Amino acid sequence: MSPSSRPPPFETLLFEKRGGVAHISLDRPEVVNAYNVQMRDDFSEALSAIQQDTEVHALLITGEGRGFCAGADLTEFGTAPSQVIARRVRWERDVWGQLLNLDIPIVAGVHGYCIGSGLEIALLCDLRIAATGTVFALPEVQLGMIPAAGGTQTLPRAVGGSKALDLLLTGRQFQAEEALAMGIVTRLTAPESLREEAWRLAIRLAELPADAVAALKQLLSHGMDLGLPEALDLEGRVVAQLAIKTRERISE
Repeated sequence: MSPSSRPPPFETLLFEKRGGVAHISLDRPEVVNAYNVQMRDDFSEALSAIQQDTEVHALLITGEGRGFCAGADLTEFGTAPSQVIARRVRWERDVWGQLLNLDIPIVAGVHGYCIGSGLEIALLCDLRIAATGTVFALPEVQLGMIPAAGGTQTLPRAVGGSKALDLLLTGRQFQAEEALAMGIVTRLTAPESLREEAWRLAIRLAELPADAVAALKQLLSHGMDLGLPEALDLEGRVVAQLAIKTRERISE
């Protein structure tokens, strides 16, 4: 990403690039990084820049202050009329679709509070590191809503339908250790080590062959929704395409 193409400073995010790793950190610490329309716009712009930057091979997402993200900003999305607005806002800037369609590995480093939209953001990442003491919850149903950032689909894929219903219907809070046991996060670390561990992982992933990573993500994204014979056929086709790319790269 050249200086001329680098995104301008954002109101609600910190954005940087180190080598092959892009880093987005949610930056509304006074409200525990509650997700609002401005953050949606900033997030979308940052993801677009990452998508267009061929030098970026991994993305790290973290949060500033005392938590990763405390959920949607209820001053904007907490009333009945604004729920309608929230649905329209969701599709005007499809941040969740942008995350899902990135062909680079995405690491989330979460701490403090990972609630509602915060947990949904994390679930759209490929690997999730949580600091011990992190509190998780999806309280939307208790507020007369449902998760609107993919949680009804990503959570059961991570933990299974029965456990997902437990968390979605009760809205109960749970700790990092339970999140690890259920598969919501992939590893735990001490709070003071979170950034270092998350960066180390992101750097390691950025060093992997990009074509192989993209192929693997494509298979996991599409294959799990197919029957086994169709999924195996997809795997064969993707592997063949990867082999062609590899031969072309070697011959250059």
